[in-house]
Amino acid sequence: MTDGPFSSMDVSASALVAERLRMNVIAGNIANANVLRTPDGGPYKRRQVSFESVLAGATADGETPGMVRAKIEIDNSPGELRHEPGNPYANENGDVVLPNVTPATEMVDLMTAARSYEANLSAIKIYREMVLKSIQIGK
Repeated sequence: MTDGPFSSMDVSASALVAERLRMNVIAGNIANANVLRTPDGGPYKRRQVSFESVLAGATADGETPGMVRAKIEIDNSPGELRHEPGNPYANENGDVVLPNVTPATEMVDLMTAARSYEANLSAIKIYREMVLKSIQIGK
Protein backbone atom coordinates (compact mmCIF):
# COMPACT_ATOMS: atom_id res chain seq x y z
CA MET A 1 0.00 0.00 0.00
CA THR A 2 1.53 3.26 -1.10
CA ASP A 3 0.64 6.79 -2.01
CA GLY A 4 -1.32 6.95 -5.21
CA PRO A 5 -4.82 6.76 -6.56
CA PHE A 6 -5.82 3.98 -4.18
CA SER A 7 -4.38 5.41 -0.95
CA SER A 8 -7.85 6.41 0.29
CA MET A 9 -8.99 2.85 -0.14
CA ASP A 10 -5.87 1.63 1.69
CA VAL A 11 -6.78 3.78 4.69
CA SER A 12 -10.33 2.44 4.86
CA ALA A 13 -9.14 -1.13 4.27
CA SER A 14 -6.70 -0.86 7.18
CA ALA A 15 -9.56 0.40 9.35
CA LEU A 16 -11.68 -2.60 8.30
CA VAL A 17 -8.88 -4.97 9.34
CA ALA A 18 -8.46 -3.13 12.66
CA GLU A 19 -12.19 -3.23 13.45
CA ARG A 20 -12.38 -6.91 12.53
CA LEU A 21 -9.52 -7.57 14.98
CA ARG A 22 -11.39 -5.56 17.61
CA MET A 23 -14.55 -7.64 17.09
CA ASN A 24 -12.54 -10.87 17.39
CA VAL A 25 -10.93 -9.68 20.63
CA ILE A 26 -14.34 -8.71 22.05
CA ALA A 27 -15.71 -12.16 21.12
CA GLY A 28 -12.77 -13.70 22.98
CA ASN A 29 -13.49 -11.55 26.03
CA ILE A 30 -17.12 -12.65 26.07
CA ALA A 31 -16.15 -16.31 25.62
CA ASN A 32 -13.71 -16.13 28.55
CA ALA A 33 -15.87 -14.03 30.90
CA ASN A 34 -16.19 -16.96 33.35
CA VAL A 35 -12.67 -18.38 33.18
CA LEU A 36 -11.28 -18.35 36.72
CA ARG A 37 -7.89 -19.92 35.95
CA THR A 38 -5.66 -19.40 32.93
CA PRO A 39 -2.27 -21.02 32.26
CA ASP A 40 -0.79 -17.94 33.99
CA GLY A 41 -2.61 -18.96 37.18
CA GLY A 42 -5.06 -16.10 37.63
CA PRO A 43 -8.46 -15.26 36.21
CA TYR A 44 -8.82 -14.25 32.57
CA LYS A 45 -7.78 -10.66 31.92
CA ARG A 46 -9.79 -8.63 29.43
CA ARG A 47 -8.06 -7.77 26.16
CA GLN A 48 -8.64 -4.49 24.37
CA VAL A 49 -7.51 -3.12 21.04
CA SER A 50 -5.85 0.26 20.78
CA PHE A 51 -5.61 2.11 17.48
CA GLU A 52 -2.87 4.34 16.18
CA SER A 53 -2.89 6.41 13.01
CA VAL A 54 0.14 6.10 10.74
CA LEU A 55 1.66 9.55 10.32
CA ALA A 56 3.48 10.85 7.27
CA GLY A 57 7.18 10.16 7.65
CA ALA A 58 6.54 7.42 10.23
CA THR A 59 5.34 4.80 7.78
CA ALA A 60 6.77 1.32 7.45
CA ASP A 61 6.94 -0.57 4.17
CA GLY A 62 3.50 -0.93 2.63
CA GLU A 63 1.85 1.70 4.80
CA THR A 64 0.06 4.84 3.69
CA PRO A 65 -0.17 7.92 5.95
CA GLY A 66 -3.56 7.84 7.64
CA MET A 67 -3.72 4.04 7.85
CA VAL A 68 -4.67 2.43 11.14
CA ARG A 69 -2.40 0.24 13.23
CA ALA A 70 -4.07 -1.95 15.84
CA LYS A 71 -2.45 -3.41 18.93
CA ILE A 72 -3.93 -5.83 21.47
CA GLU A 73 -3.33 -4.87 25.10
CA ILE A 74 -4.22 -6.60 28.35
CA ASP A 75 -6.46 -4.70 30.78
CA ASN A 76 -4.85 -5.23 34.18
CA SER A 77 -7.68 -3.69 36.19
CA PRO A 78 -8.73 -5.95 39.06
CA GLY A 79 -11.70 -8.25 38.74
CA GLU A 80 -14.56 -8.38 41.20
CA LEU A 81 -14.18 -10.41 44.40
CA ARG A 82 -16.98 -12.84 45.17
CA HIS A 83 -17.28 -14.75 48.44
CA GLU A 84 -17.51 -18.45 47.51
CA PRO A 85 -15.79 -20.53 50.21
CA GLY A 86 -16.56 -23.83 48.46
CA ASN A 87 -14.97 -22.82 45.16
CA PRO A 88 -11.66 -24.65 44.49
CA TYR A 89 -10.14 -21.33 43.34
CA ALA A 90 -11.09 -19.43 46.51
CA ASN A 91 -8.34 -17.81 48.53
CA GLU A 92 -7.83 -18.34 52.28
CA ASN A 93 -10.70 -15.90 53.00
CA GLY A 94 -13.07 -17.81 50.70
CA ASP A 95 -13.02 -15.10 48.02
CA VAL A 96 -12.73 -15.79 44.30
CA VAL A 97 -11.28 -13.19 41.94
CA LEU A 98 -13.49 -13.01 38.84
CA PRO A 99 -12.34 -11.99 35.36
CA ASN A 100 -12.48 -8.23 34.72
CA VAL A 101 -14.90 -8.71 31.81
CA THR A 102 -18.28 -6.96 31.91
CA PRO A 103 -20.64 -8.38 29.26
CA ALA A 104 -22.55 -5.08 28.92
CA THR A 105 -19.32 -3.17 28.21
CA GLU A 106 -18.26 -5.79 25.69
CA MET A 107 -21.61 -5.57 23.88
CA VAL A 108 -21.39 -1.77 23.66
CA ASP A 109 -17.82 -2.07 22.32
CA LEU A 110 -19.00 -4.68 19.83
CA MET A 111 -21.78 -2.41 18.53
CA THR A 112 -19.30 0.47 18.21
CA ALA A 113 -16.85 -1.73 16.29
CA ALA A 114 -19.60 -2.98 13.99
CA ARG A 115 -20.75 0.57 13.21
CA SER A 116 -17.18 1.68 12.51
CA TYR A 117 -16.71 -1.33 10.24
CA GLU A 118 -19.89 -0.45 8.33
CA ALA A 119 -18.80 3.20 7.98
CA ASN A 120 -15.44 2.21 6.48
CA LEU A 121 -17.13 -0.27 4.17
CA SER A 122 -19.42 2.52 2.97
CA ALA A 123 -16.40 4.77 2.36
CA ILE A 124 -14.83 2.07 0.17
CA LYS A 125 -18.07 1.62 -1.78
CA ILE A 126 -18.37 5.38 -2.38
CA TYR A 127 -14.72 5.58 -3.47
CA ARG A 128 -15.31 2.69 -5.89
CA GLU A 129 -18.36 4.42 -7.34
CA MET A 130 -16.35 7.64 -7.83
CA VAL A 131 -13.60 5.74 -9.67
CA LEU A 132 -16.16 4.01 -11.91
CA LYS A 133 -17.85 7.35 -12.72
CA SER A 134 -14.45 8.87 -13.53
CA ILE A 135 -13.75 6.03 -15.94
CA GLN A 136 -17.14 6.51 -17.61
CA ILE A 137 -16.54 10.25 -17.97
CA GLY A 138 -13.11 9.58 -19.49
CA LYS A 139 -14.53 7.34 -22.24
